[in-house]
Amino acid sequence: MPLPISILDLAYIGTGETASTSLAASVQMARNAERWGYHRIWYAEHHNMPVIASSATSVLIAHIAAHTERIRLGAGGIMLPNHAPLTIAEQFGTLAELHPGRIDLGLGRAPGTDQQTMRALRSDPSSADSFPQDVLELQGYLTGPSRLPGVEATPGKGTNVPLYILGSSLFGAQLAAALGLPYAFASHFAPAALHDAIALYRREFRPSAQLAEPYVIAAVNVIAADTDEEAQHHFLETKRRRVDVFVGGGRQFSPEEADLILESPAGRQILAMVHYTAVGTPTVVHDYLADFASQTGADELMVASSATDRSAWMRSLELVADVAGLASRSAVTTG
Repeated sequence: MPLPISILDLAYIGTGETASTSLAASVQMARNAERWGYHRIWYAEHHNMPVIASSATSVLIAHIAAHTERIRLGAGGIMLPNHAPLTIAEQFGTLAELHPGRIDLGLGRAPGTDQQTMRALRSDPSSADSFPQDVLELQGYLTGPSRLPGVEATPGKGTNVPLYILGSSLFGAQLAAALGLPYAFASHFAPAALHDAIALYRREFRPSAQLAEPYVIAAVNVIAADTDEEAQHHFLETKRRRVDVFVGGGRQFSPEEADLILESPAGRQILAMVHYTAVGTPTVVHDYLADFASQTGADELMVASSATDRSAWMRSLELVADVAGLASRSAVTTG
């Protein structure tokens, strides 16, 4: 499996943890991931979610970059309807000036939250309609010339921060193809349109100044452990935790209650979200990821370790890197 493997870190706040401990764990994981040979780490913009600490995405990226040396870091993604393109250009232009050659900018058109929180963000629900134009405006600020005469991003202009379109539907695939940008599909939680979206993207791709050929990143959940029993245990805990978040609104159900809910229609929706999950020993996980890469034709995999136990989360990512031989590949690349 020679393709690059990267990490999506949701800065998960576990039971009994604070945002501070979650962010400290993200720093430690990034340091480890750099040593293990991962290609990049992305952080997602979510709001009003008590279990996710990456809401101020650019701030988190800056902090992680200051505590690592070479691994690429970026947003997976910035929900552009929540922001003015100029502001994002200035933020990521600053990151690129501070950490040249290490910063990515993935863009999504969803709000990353609920309707009430959208109002708190001063975001207009119709702003998603201008997403294609906002992407182009943002691109102009980063590459030049600006699409708004007399308005430049400083820092930002000339940094050429690479843009990626994120999506879970055919819309994002079509836009990425039309603009000639890399496409990242959120199959770790919205798997339904994965194959159709990738096929559409590759079929309609038009080369651009940033990208000559299509480039697909496909996301997949992983829970690797030293034994299959341990991996399955952590996977069950992951599903139970999602019941708390998506059904209980943060209320903590007993294991028995959560298992009953998982058998209900609401539970089946949660199970559908984790359809693409590699669970088991390192060899089993490796074979699953290799088959997933083959079936999707992805150019890069973005793994999200969904283990709720902090040690298991870290160990899972270490085992994936080890069984895929990422460290040796990284040494060849940088040597």
